[in-house]
Amino acid sequence: MKCAELAFDKKAFDIRALDIAKISSIADYLVIISGNSDKQNQAIADSIRTGLKKYGKVHDIEGESEGKWIVMDYGDVIVHVFSDQLRHYYKLDELWHLAPELDLPEQIRNARREDDF
Repeated sequence: MKCAELAFDKKAFDIRALDIAKISSIADYLVIISGNSDKQNQAIADSIRTGLKKYGKVHDIEGESEGKWIVMDYGDVIVHVFSDQLRHYYKLDELWHLAPELDLPEQIRNARREDDF
C-alpha cells in the first residue's frame, strides 16, 4: 500500500497492488506502476526507495539507470515501474490475472495517464 502511495505522489498511473502469496513463492505482493517517461520512472523508484527506508533497504534494484522498466525487490514485495509502452508489451497484468488485487484508495486506483484527461 505504501509503495502505491509513494508512486502516486510522483504522478504514477495505472497503479495495481496484487496479493500473489497463494500463487507464487517469489513474494507476497506485487506492485505494478506506470510512468510517462524514463525520468519520471526513476523519480517514482527513488520516491519508493526513500519512503521505505525506515522499513529496510531494497534488496536489489534493476533497470534504474535506463528507467524504462525498473524492478525493486524488497523480499516480500516486488515493485515494477514501467514505461506505459513496455508495460503493455510485457503484459504483467495479464500474467498475474489470478492474483487478488488489493483495495487501494479510490484516488490511487483511478489515477490515469495525464494526457488521457
